[in-house]
Amino acid sequence: MTIKKTALALLSVFTISAGASTALPNHPLPNHPIAGGIISLPIDNEGAVTLNDKPVLTTQIDGQRYAVIGVSLKAEDTLTLKIDGEEQPQLLEDFAYEEQHIEIKNTRKVNPQKNDMDRIGREYNQMTPVYQSFSAELTPDWNQMILPTTGPYSSAFGLKRFFNGQARNPHSGIDIAAPEGKNIIAPAGGTVVLTGDFFFNGQSVFIDHGQGLISMMCHMSRIDVKEGDIVQQGELIGAVGKTGRATGPHLHWTVSLNNARVNPKLLLKADQPK
Repeated sequence: MTIKKTALALLSVFTISAGASTALPNHPLPNHPIAGGIISLPIDNEGAVTLNDKPVLTTQIDGQRYAVIGVSLKAEDTLTLKIDGEEQPQLLEDFAYEEQHIEIKNTRKVNPQKNDMDRIGREYNQMTPVYQSFSAELTPDWNQMILPTTGPYSSAFGLKRFFNGQARNPHSGIDIAAPEGKNIIAPAGGTVVLTGDFFFNGQSVFIDHGQGLISMMCHMSRIDVKEGDIVQQGELIGAVGKTGRATGPHLHWTVSLNNARVNPKLLLKADQPK
């Protein structure tokens, strides 16, 4: 993948391109075959579709069945699906994500101590099964999401990040700058599968939208739901904050599809700001 080397201020406001797109006729499924994108592929009605031997999201539109697959930010040239056990390579297009350099005053959030690493490991073991999960029922508004809160976009999806000059993983969500205490709502219907106060993410809520599609909202100041709650699109789940690794109040929203972090903007309703 080509990376464009451009430094960005943390709270600069800019338009985020979703990358290359191939339109699919007569329906709103995203098809962006890039790292961090989503591929929508017409398939036979009876075909079993897997990626790394795990099921992927499938949906039916106007009598045609589609597989909808998240592409990891670490993907390179191809993504290899299996349909009824037969390999089906999907070519990916290059897309240049930019860089972001951030200064963190609390250096423990950049170079955690031993006890911090123990905590981070425990939290990783909580979050990983959520991202790897696959529940059969898919919320009907899964590809017509709304923004969990409103405000300018302050950090784009996919940025190659540097904290205090040290390279870290790409930005796996989008940041929305909003004042502390502002409402956060569910972007789509689903089940609250995990809540907690995490070392990096701060107070966070995970919502399972079905078939491996997960939203995580983090850095919250308040959580108003509990694990097991069924929420509807637009329902209040908490408030914006600056908990965890944050330089100021904002909402970080991650969307994961088949355990690949994808650009949330690809699943927003047409009337939502991109």
